[in-house]
Amino acid sequence: MKPPPPDARHRSLPGEKPKSEFDDPGAAEALARILASDSYREADEDLGFLSENETRGLRLQLEYLKAETLLSRHDIQHTIVVFGGTRVLEPQAARRRLDECAAAAAAAPGDPQAQQQLAHARRLADNSRYYDIARALGRLVGRSGANRGQGCTVIMTGGGPGIMEAANRGAHDVGALSVGLNITLPREQFPNPYVSPALALRFRYFALRKLHFMLRAKALVVFPGGFGTMDELFEILELSQTRKMQPVPVVLVGESYWRRAFDPDFLLEQGMIDPEDRELFWFAESAEAAWRGILAWHERKGAPLPCAA
Repeated sequence: MKPPPPDARHRSLPGEKPKSEFDDPGAAEALARILASDSYREADEDLGFLSENETRGLRLQLEYLKAETLLSRHDIQHTIVVFGGTRVLEPQAARRRLDECAAAAAAAPGDPQAQQQLAHARRLADNSRYYDIARALGRLVGRSGANRGQGCTVIMTGGGPGIMEAANRGAHDVGALSVGLNITLPREQFPNPYVSPALALRFRYFALRKLHFMLRAKALVVFPGGFGTMDELFEILELSQTRKMQPVPVVLVGESYWRRAFDPDFLLEQGMIDPEDRELFWFAESAEAAWRGILAWHERKGAPLPCAA
């Protein structure tokens, strides 16, 4: 007996044609209403249903699975995660901003707001050096893998502007892959243009984004930043302190900034942390120092980073 065709029939089934208008003149209109109804959409194509509170668990699963599948498909096994302020400008943009604010302040010498903006612009111009350091770090990590695949170490950031842009840009400078995990916000945040397109992901949930930051992290390099940067830093320190995750190198770039923003020695003096907790991180002032420290940490652990040099 010959097997039937897998996708076709010689005769159509009864339901393959709509009810004839000859039998019921109102059938076509009724059918149109059914086909347009949300209830008739298949569940995975019903975006309204997938956005309901009841399907949050499914969204969480999908968000985890999409990123996991994509990163595994591209053999992303080891990452250097870079965090830092979105407001840190590249030097050229910072100088342009400073010139604009200086001109505005000169035109309105009695305006306190103009003077305040000028003061902020001066600090931004000074902090723009961190953009260059993050970009240099991206180059160092990028060259270590040199797009060789095979699970080499790559840069991973939050995919946004500022320090994140600089680190992705450094990898882009040397033709290396880098990952960007962007987040959906009430006011849309564009990804920076230097993330590898095939490795640019967007998350709905901060929790899943944080999970993917750390699943493959071999180091965390934290540049000056605000609330978001602090959030990521303290979460990793807590996870390492409690051994909820195996500790990884944590490098704080810019000791003068971090000494004012975060005083671990005060916490130690007050008995809020232990001396060993103070050893979970160190300071660095250059990309080279941060990278050398990360490589040495893993060498001492007995697990050198793949493709790293």
